[in-house]
Amino acid sequence: MTLFYYIGLQFYSLIIQFYSLFNKKARQFVKGRKGVFSKIANEINPDQPVVWFHCASLGEFEQGRPLIEKVKKEHPAYQILLSFFSPSGYEVRKNYNIADSVVYLPLDGLKNARKFYQLVNPDKVFFVKYEFWYFYLKEAQKRDIPAYLVSAIFRENQVFFRPYGKWYRNILKYFTHIFVQNENSKRILLENNITNVSISGDTRFDRVREIAEGTCKIPLAKEFVGDKKVLIAGSTWRKDEELLIRYMEETDLDLKMIIAPHEVHESNIQRLVRAFSRKNVICFSEADLETVNEADVLVIDSVGMLSSLYQYGTIAYIGGGFGKGIHNILEPATFGLPVFFGPNYQKFKEAVDLIELGGTFSINQYSHLMKKLNDLLKETNQIEKIKIILKNYIEKNSGSASYVTRKTFSSTDK
Repeated sequence: MTLFYYIGLQFYSLIIQFYSLFNKKARQFVKGRKGVFSKIANEINPDQPVVWFHCASLGEFEQGRPLIEKVKKEHPAYQILLSFFSPSGYEVRKNYNIADSVVYLPLDGLKNARKFYQLVNPDKVFFVKYEFWYFYLKEAQKRDIPAYLVSAIFRENQVFFRPYGKWYRNILKYFTHIFVQNENSKRILLENNITNVSISGDTRFDRVREIAEGTCKIPLAKEFVGDKKVLIAGSTWRKDEELLIRYMEETDLDLKMIIAPHEVHESNIQRLVRAFSRKNVICFSEADLETVNEADVLVIDSVGMLSSLYQYGTIAYIGGGFGKGIHNILEPATFGLPVFFGPNYQKFKEAVDLIELGGTFSINQYSHLMKKLNDLLKETNQIEKIKIILKNYIEKNSGSASYVTRKTFSSTDK
């Protein structure tokens, strides 16, 4: 099976090189891996200890960030090497100043894994949530380097637990310890004779609390909001936007909306602006403090400010639920905003939990959205009750990064 795995990696490499001829992300994937070993050699001091963190992409980075920063704060002698598999992670965070070196992870393989460990020689290895690279993990075990998987979630239908999944399941045994988010994940692993596991929760809760505590003020957004109730729609796709636009066009409530679409290229922004016929719409990049309050809808046509915008909201709608799955609902929840999203949320534990607690709401059609939004916006006391539910949930689930560092770093560490 190892041979088939290796052949598959080589086949993948050929495909990605072909696509790099005309696809930007594939080109970044290939080009970014050239000279990786030289970059590591130049940026990592072989005479100082190293902790290696690996994240598949940007989402996993945000999940692992509280742990990375806690390790750096509590164990400053360690150098931090941060690796990414995807361009969408590396290209955004390649200048992350907490890490001593940020690189693309060379494709898995015996030769690359050996060279990587020879250069980095990490004292500890952390993989965040996903990614199970056979040669890298096996090499860590061979060198007696502790390797940890953090904030992991497992489901019965994953390849590890299929009748034909023994080889993949054995990869999990290369981890020194697996920190999972919930009891169900622990149960699945134990039932498959993987006992090096404990429940630590989800480090994203630590991250969203940090974001909320260090929120940047956005004067333009504050001026736009004034004293009105505001629906903030984040990371929306077309299906989400169709429902939200219809609601804003038809509602008789004194309500404003800030909408931050998932795709911010010019053609999509212009499509979104034109979709409103009865509302005064303005883009963030074109607004000014003197006139922005006159608008009914503020379209965010740049990235990086959504998490700070929630401080100005009354209710949030998070996109993606009519596609593969919802985007981050914890950020608005941290600010106490009742959160709405589409029907595809089942893979997200926090969504399942908060629906059960009454802090979030899944909708599958316009009439459902309209009724529930109207009920909440007309009943301020209900929103205040939801704020308490959300606050308690975030506090209860925070502290994962502290738990993991306590378990993986001892008083005798450097």
